[in-house]
Amino acid sequence: MSGAIRVATRGSALARRQTEEATARLGSHDPALLCTIVLVQAAGDLEPDTPPEAMAGDGWFSSALERSLLEGEADLAVHSAKDLPSRLAPGLVVAGYLARADPRDAVVTRDGSPWRDLPAGARVATGSPRRAAQLLALRPDLSIGSIRGNVDTRLRRLAEGDADALVVAMAGLCRLGLVIGALPLDPGRECTPAPAQGAIALQARAGSIAAAAAAAVDDPVTRRCVEAERTVLAALGGGCRLPLGVLAEPEGGGRVTLTAAFADPASAPGTPLRRLTRRGDLGSVGALAADLAGALL
Repeated sequence: MSGAIRVATRGSALARRQTEEATARLGSHDPALLCTIVLVQAAGDLEPDTPPEAMAGDGWFSSALERSLLEGEADLAVHSAKDLPSRLAPGLVVAGYLARADPRDAVVTRDGSPWRDLPAGARVATGSPRRAAQLLALRPDLSIGSIRGNVDTRLRRLAEGDADALVVAMAGLCRLGLVIGALPLDPGRECTPAPAQGAIALQARAGSIAAAAAAAVDDPVTRRCVEAERTVLAALGGGCRLPLGVLAEPEGGGRVTLTAAFADPASAPGTPLRRLTRRGDLGSVGALAADLAGALL
């Protein structure tokens, strides 16, 4: 499949790195395919001072990319899969998922000490209600504060003393080469990641040449796991502000473990979470997700 496709991405360092990964994968499969980059500013980029708790609704980091596809300004969009709304814009499909990076959350402390050794009242920065709820369930003595900005901005603010610790996605740190000092959180006992965290989604117009190119590099295991996690998210009617963590972890022998952690948004900070686990065959992970979502509901 030769030709050229325009690839839409946000302008952050992480978004550009993910796009480099995507275009390299496309190019290795089809050396004759020419990819040109189209930079798009998302709503979340245009309003950097909006606090996380005020970011109501979905699409703060994805709708502008979807619009570039629908309006014909781009042929393929590269997303952090966790930023995609539970329902895609009509006419668009996630044609491919790249092999998933480390899906876990991680804590980076200002002095490099383990996060469990932080003193009572230590300031932990995160813009995620999901992360906040899970950390407070383990350490209700911590002080959770909001933070916005790209990964490098958040790390700089941590070093400047704006917080004692920072919670970020391990995948982003790995992709930017900033993993030194990061301590991963156990997804089953400490902090279950956001649905689709660590995965890169390639979105295109249904039936397009770009969709065919993305489908050719699709990782089927990542797709099954991510779509199962998104099934749970959609069933609970949630977006990025829902305090829900879901992770499908492939195991040997074609088996998978599906874990979910959910905090009632109306409950007091530090309230124990609801944690559920399902195990079965990877081929039936969709049914496991539907069963788990029903139990949560």
